[in-house]
Amino acid sequence: MAAAGEGTPSSRGPRRDPPRRPPRDGYGVYVYPNSFFRYEGEWKAGRKHGHGKLLFKDGSYYEGAFVDGEIMGEGRRHWAGSGDTFSGQFVLGEPQGYGVMEYKAGGCYEGEVSHGMREGHGFLVDRDGQVYQGSFHDNKRHGPGQMLFQNGDKYDGDWVRDRRQGHGVLRGADGSTYEGQWHSDVFSGLGSMAHCSGVTYYGLWINGHPAEQATRIVILGPEVMEVAQGSPFSVNVQLLQDHGEIAKSESGRVLQISAGVRYVQLSAYSEVNFFKVDRDNQETLIQTPFGFECIPYPVSSPAAGVPGPRAAKGGAEADVPLPRGDLELHLGALHGQEDTPGGLLARGHAPHCPGACQRVEQGCAEFTDVLLGPPPPGYHPFLLSLPTHHLNTQKAGGRSRGGLHPRGTPPTTQEPPGGSRPEGRATEEQAAAAHLGEYVLMIRDVTTPPFLGRRLPPAFKHLRVVAKRAGQPPHVLEEGPEASSSWQAAHSCTPEPPAPR
Repeated sequence: MAAAGEGTPSSRGPRRDPPRRPPRDGYGVYVYPNSFFRYEGEWKAGRKHGHGKLLFKDGSYYEGAFVDGEIMGEGRRHWAGSGDTFSGQFVLGEPQGYGVMEYKAGGCYEGEVSHGMREGHGFLVDRDGQVYQGSFHDNKRHGPGQMLFQNGDKYDGDWVRDRRQGHGVLRGADGSTYEGQWHSDVFSGLGSMAHCSGVTYYGLWINGHPAEQATRIVILGPEVMEVAQGSPFSVNVQLLQDHGEIAKSESGRVLQISAGVRYVQLSAYSEVNFFKVDRDNQETLIQTPFGFECIPYPVSSPAAGVPGPRAAKGGAEADVPLPRGDLELHLGALHGQEDTPGGLLARGHAPHCPGACQRVEQGCAEFTDVLLGPPPPGYHPFLLSLPTHHLNTQKAGGRSRGGLHPRGTPPTTQEPPGGSRPEGRATEEQAAAAHLGEYVLMIRDVTTPPFLGRRLPPAFKHLRVVAKRAGQPPHVLEEGPEASSSWQAAHSCTPEPPAPR
């Protein structure tokens, strides 16, 4: 029984084939004992040699040249884990030399490689479609290179470990250009920028920001500027840094000059000349830092055909004129309306002043031949004449306060015919000029688009129009609030003047 059972199949273990040896020469297929590798291709002296394909159990593969059993020469390698594929030169199983890497996540690289990493000169397109051409080290952009970004910006300069660092030129898609030093991918060090708005800056940059950038606008002159009625005057402006120095490194900002007239709600007994404003010409009140509000008032050239404000002396040749559309946009930028035509422009009362906008040169700008024009349509002069005994009181040095008048006599009202002053003494020059009183000059940064995304806050100057003295030069600017004793009334506006009693 035992002897008979020894030969039965059930009593014997599974049959094992002896290990197969690799083919000696020629073409053959060999599965390695660990079953992880399978080779199909040419053999020589028992080694992979020539063209063949080596497959991995995880789905990866190499197909190409083999030399003495090693991956060597031209071939194609696919990694199942990452999904990436490299086609090019190999040395001892690693990409080495020149080739093309296609990334599953998107993009590709063509250029020099070492030990499977980008090294040397190459051309890289990332998953976002951004293109880099230049030097690589340790798989990163390193050395001189050029890059086209997704937003259209172009950079040409130095790189350190995937960051722009050293010297480089950035040409923005919006037309802006920066050339200078970089650190950690931002402007850092000496550099110059020509912004698409026309602003230029040359100087020191820190962490991507100009170190000597203007932060505020200042109008030069006394605290209260006094100008003679009907006379043009000049306004000098400076751009200052945080610490108070002139921002000489900056040029090209567009500044717009505008004006407002003081708004006062008058009492019934008032010796102040004011305007009656039509209901359909009501203006939005502009807040000022002087403790009162104002409404827009036109700033104009002295007469039609006379050039408006000129560029600062020495900078006229460098002054860049604005296109007509931009100029009209800037002229209409009033309080809270920097990007849309407002106030006067909306009603067709744009100031006749071709130079209402000026470009800054090395931190300074000058508006010359500035003139406050006559009240625009809808602003009706409404004069209050004073009794004779009250005028005598003023001549004697007395001055009425508030709404009280000597002996309780109220003033009488009269509207001058044809816009002329009482008694018909006004000349054409006076009729075309601003009335005596208090105004506000405003200088706004209307640079478009804003330089580095930010406009400077507006600057204000308290302006007082006084009667012209005999023999006074046309461009005299008084130097203080007490310079003229002839100023006897405030100029203001009110939408609904009360009826005198």
